Amino acid sequence: MSARLLKKVLKEQEELQQHHSQPSTTDDEDGQDPGPSPPAASSINPFDLLIDDEDDSQINPQQDDDQEAAEEVSVNMHKEFVRNGTKSASSTSNKKLKKKKKKKERENSSSTTNKILDKPLDVILESLSLDVNPSALSRQQDPEKAKDVVEEERNRGKQCLTSLLEVDPKYLNAGNELRRIFGSKVVKSFEKNNQASSSRQLRGGRRVNHLSRKTYLVSPSDHWPRWDGSLSMEFLETKNGYHYFRYVHPPSYVEAQKAFEAAKSIHDLNGIASILLHHPYHLDSLITMAEYFKFAGDHEMSSDAVAKSLYALECAWHPMFTALQGNCQLKISHETNKPMFTSLFTHVKNLDRRGCHRSALEVCKLLLSLDSDDPMGALFFIDYLSLRAEEYTWLERFAESYKNDTSLWLFPNFSFSLSVCRYYLEREEDSKNDNLDATRANSTDLLKQALMLHPLVLKRLVEKVPLKEQFWVHILKNSFFSSDQTGIPSLDHLINLYVERNYLIWRIPDLQKLLKETAQLVIEVLETDRNDAKDWACVRKEAFSCEKNEYAHLLVSDFSDSVSSAPPEALQDFVVDPRMRDVQNIIQHANPPNQRHPTREIANRSALAVLFESMLPWVNYGDERDIGVDEGNQFDEHDH
Repeated sequence: MSARLLKKVLKEQEELQQHHSQPSTTDDEDGQDPGPSPPAASSINPFDLLIDDEDDSQINPQQDDDQEAAEEVSVNMHKEFVRNGTKSASSTSNKKLKKKKKKKERENSSSTTNKILDKPLDVILESLSLDVNPSALSRQQDPEKAKDVVEEERNRGKQCLTSLLEVDPKYLNAGNELRRIFGSKVVKSFEKNNQASSSRQLRGGRRVNHLSRKTYLVSPSDHWPRWDGSLSMEFLETKNGYHYFRYVHPPSYVEAQKAFEAAKSIHDLNGIASILLHHPYHLDSLITMAEYFKFAGDHEMSSDAVAKSLYALECAWHPMFTALQGNCQLKISHETNKPMFTSLFTHVKNLDRRGCHRSALEVCKLLLSLDSDDPMGALFFIDYLSLRAEEYTWLERFAESYKNDTSLWLFPNFSFSLSVCRYYLEREEDSKNDNLDATRANSTDLLKQALMLHPLVLKRLVEKVPLKEQFWVHILKNSFFSSDQTGIPSLDHLINLYVERNYLIWRIPDLQKLLKETAQLVIEVLETDRNDAKDWACVRKEAFSCEKNEYAHLLVSDFSDSVSSAPPEALQDFVVDPRMRDVQNIIQHANPPNQRHPTREIANRSALAVLFESMLPWVNYGDERDIGVDEGNQFDEHDH
């Protein structure tokens, strides 16, 4: 019970005592029996125990006991008066007390905060500390507990990264983005033409309508076969807040995989096509046919094959596989998980070519979140997609929050992309008349830092964009920008990847003006102080200290927006992985060109199969001399 409330109750009790004592005195004067006397007041004065809060430290245990005794006496007195018929008076007083109770609590809380502010800082920290008892102190000194605290902070950072890579499903549909860009009428007419072409393809056979499963990554077409359940996924473990999974192949899929490997070893395209007749969702066959159609120039069929593989992969997801939330891992070290990464990366490039940069960004987030090792190099693609999708704020948050061995701004793509990002954010803030954040570096400072760290990028951009003005020739004559290589294999490869992917960004005249002014500013700074160039060279060597190319598995052609045509030497790579070209060279040396492949018969063969097969360099139908010999023999036989 608070002090003010106790004082109020005792005052009301005294008033009630006086009210009862008046009729008793009149009765005594009349000679009547006074009746039972009220209980004697306590010898302890409760008001003496109400000491100010500033003197709380001086209260001893005896005073605490006296205060408890006073409270018990006041409670007993209150109960006795209620029994003697003062229920109505006490009820009214209780109502008043209830109304003023909240007000008293507010005053007490404000008084306690004032008391806390008046105390020294050490006392406040000691009172707020959770580790006051000796067991807590010993726990704090325990190194194992300290490791647990570090793990909790690390998990908290992973949760932040998970939310950063969380995929928004409404942006995964490329059709919605195309409607926003071109309008619904254009998209509807295009879809009608595609439906008409697909119906012509199905003419002559019985069309079966079935309900397709709802998926996020792709929208299944009506002419696709029904999902046959040829794949499944199993849960492995939960570690550090991530759920680990792996795709599983049933026996029927294993047999189809063996047939694919056999057809691949002899470069038999017909064998791969026959596998898809019996197993329409065999992943490696679909990916192989997608590569072939891309080289042949049929990009629509190539995209359709990739979409089929993604549809099959998503239909096999485990119920716990919440991939869009960024908390699931599919390690590429498992052989059965590799088609997922290949299909997603190809799907990102297809969406980018169609102009669906926002959808491509969401798929790239998913690709980056599935494996923390980033085997497909999504980290060197995501900045370009963010700029094209105009997600500038997200790109800055990603660069600040993503965990990596080195800071992201040290990579060439992020060092230049962040300056472009800041340039567009400054333009938006100027248009809104907002106050610019003085703590953040402006776009000129960021671009200056990028040019000092990676001067080779400027020369590559001038050649690739291309920038043909005369002042660029004058800038590149400077010794700082004239070098052709950095001497660091990993950095040279990353610069090639950045220029090949992001050169389109620098075709905008405003950015070219920014690049020109910043390059001239760098030259002026280096003329005054040459030590800056040496300092940035040390930073480069420290950031990329490995003597070998750590990113050799990322092909520059995979990051290019140009599509290869169909020469014979390029078509040979659609079955064999482009990363195995050295093995192909060994095979060619083992089988010299003089050694001819056996000729194939074309009689009683499908014309379409012969057409596809004739485009393959290893297929021989006989040369002109063979045809001439055959024709001569036929004429001789006719003459005979």
